[in-house]
Amino acid sequence: MPQQRTGEAQKLSTGSLSVLRKHPIFADLEPEALDQLCRYAKHSTLKRGAMLFSKGDPGNSLYAVISGTVKMSISSPEGRNAILNIIGPGEIFGEIALLDGRVRSADAIANSNCELLVIDRREFIPFVKGQPALAMKFIELLCERLRWTSDQVEQIILQNLPGRLASALLRLSEKHKSEPQSRTIAITQQEISEMVGMTRESINKQLRAWATQNWVRLEHGAIVVLNADMLRELAEAGSGSEGE
Repeated sequence: MPQQRTGEAQKLSTGSLSVLRKHPIFADLEPEALDQLCRYAKHSTLKRGAMLFSKGDPGNSLYAVISGTVKMSISSPEGRNAILNIIGPGEIFGEIALLDGRVRSADAIANSNCELLVIDRREFIPFVKGQPALAMKFIELLCERLRWTSDQVEQIILQNLPGRLASALLRLSEKHKSEPQSRTIAITQQEISEMVGMTRESINKQLRAWATQNWVRLEHGAIVVLNADMLRELAEAGSGSEGE
């Protein structure tokens, strides 16, 4: 485990705790219950590249991202990597192993310098048992995760590169609905290649073709979606040549 700087909940700033207070999962809690949840939260920082947990580790904590991004991935014995998701500010993760008490199903690596809130399973599970509505919210979250995974599998099996890449960019850009005309995705071309199962060279070729058509803009360590409608057409069609 990386070295982490943690502090008691009472030392956390209001801004840090707003990740919990504003999250749709917890927003409907009664004020007293929400305050109790916040008291369980500990602060943690990670440097870019640090491993938060590995596949097979005990699932003993729930995490919420204050700043930075966390990469959820799996790897083969031969060293091939597949990125399952990029978790950004305001999102929570680690709930699957937390709820069923089994081991982690993926690796979690700091994709940048990160600030996190951490809630221990020993405190969280009794809390959820006293909040039936919250338990239902987590069922909905698990269903959302399952749909996300099913979409990824479907795209990798059935779609060609343009459709697969367009689908991935649209899924990631959904996290930026407040800026529908210009959605910036903090992801490298190597990372997006590991997410869609294609080479970086193929990804670069396709993105450059789209950039000339002003569908996307390529930035250092980021991709900006400029024309979501055209990408959506490609995703729905799932066909077309590399340069289309």
